[in-house]
Amino acid sequence: MTTDPDPLAPAEPDPFTPIETEPGPGARRDFTLALTGLGAALLLAVLSILPARFAIGMPGPTFDTLGTDEDGAALVEISGAPTYDASGELRLTTVSVARGSSTWFSLGQVLRGWVADDRYVQPEEAVLGDPEDSEQVEQESQQQWVTSQESATVAALTALGQEVPATIEVAALTDTTNADGLLEPGDVITAVDGEPIDSYTDLFDYLERVTPGDDVMVTVDREGTSTDATFATLDDGAGNAVMGIYVEPHFEMPIDVTVQIDKVGGPSAGLMFSLAIMDKLTEKDELGGALVAGTGAISADGDVEPIGGIRMKMHGARDAGADWFLAPVENCDEVVGNIPDGLNVFAVDDLDDGYAAIEAIGAGDTSGLATCTAA
Repeated sequence: MTTDPDPLAPAEPDPFTPIETEPGPGARRDFTLALTGLGAALLLAVLSILPARFAIGMPGPTFDTLGTDEDGAALVEISGAPTYDASGELRLTTVSVARGSSTWFSLGQVLRGWVADDRYVQPEEAVLGDPEDSEQVEQESQQQWVTSQESATVAALTALGQEVPATIEVAALTDTTNADGLLEPGDVITAVDGEPIDSYTDLFDYLERVTPGDDVMVTVDREGTSTDATFATLDDGAGNAVMGIYVEPHFEMPIDVTVQIDKVGGPSAGLMFSLAIMDKLTEKDELGGALVAGTGAISADGDVEPIGGIRMKMHGARDAGADWFLAPVENCDEVVGNIPDGLNVFAVDDLDDGYAAIEAIGAGDTSGLATCTAA
């Protein structure tokens, strides 16, 4: 028995005959997504293996400047004056930097560093200079590390009311100075307007009383001969009188300070060095057991200067268990909006601010301390 095919049923195609069909919108979308996913996967694979010429900065180790090393030696050792035990911790913070020319990392790591709160990524040369000059950069960093310890010691002793004798030598003249032809590199400043200059702070204390544009008479010792030079001061742009010269102080330290910290460079530990020296030289227990971290370069006259990498340093401080952080006031724009949860940050402009901060923290009353606000 046979039946006629249903005229409404579709005829079955010849299995050997190709069938051409037009894909619908859904099929096109799936095809596009498949290609996009494949492209993204290939891109990620490439990013994961290609080397990148970037520098990646991240939180580095912290060091308690009141603590000891593994052998029990004080990290900041003082001789030549009585010292006192201190409670709490004063941690200097660091940034670890890897450069693509010497440490292998992928562009994938670079991309992750760009979006992470506790890292930065910049072109290698912008951070560390030409790789060919890496040895010179390292030497300069180590020199800054040593100089910061000297400046920190002078600033700490001065803040405690002890004068540090110094010989002030003219190192160089600026292009705008009125002392051109009158002062020379190597001259030793002995007096200004007849007032003896016996320490680093004497010179700057005197200039604070001078109005920009006024003449000053500078007495110098030039190869054993006393010479007077009179010239007009300049305005430093902030209303302060300056002579338009660079000076190099040679200090006569009344105490010896030795720092037992290796593999760290740069000037940014100056503030924490100074605070440790002040804490050790005073009987008062400033910290009251508090764990305070911080950063900031410091000049011999106690000015706290801005540094780089403060976001990473705040994260490093929090990772080390610090509840409090001292930041240079000139870094406040980078601080605002980037403070890790649980960390309290106070802004300091000079060493006196820093010392007042650790006293207030130790006393449990920080209501009078300055915090960072957006500019």
